[in-house]
Amino acid sequence: MFELHIGGPIGLLVLVFDVYAIMQIARSRYSGWVRAAWIALILVLPIIGFIIWLFVGPREGRGIFR
Repeated sequence: MFELHIGGPIGLLVLVFDVYAIMQIARSRYSGWVRAAWIALILVLPIIGFIIWLFVGPREGRGIFR
């Protein structure tokens, strides 16, 4: 079975990006089910979930300087 281990600086970077995405999702004005689905996706698939959220997810308030 294929197993992927991410650690060190790369793992820390993935963690920071995922926490940022989860915070943005939690503050969004979308329904609870939509937020829960996005957060679950990021928790289950940290790298792929973040990338999907980055390109497909809600756009409101995603600016880094807002």
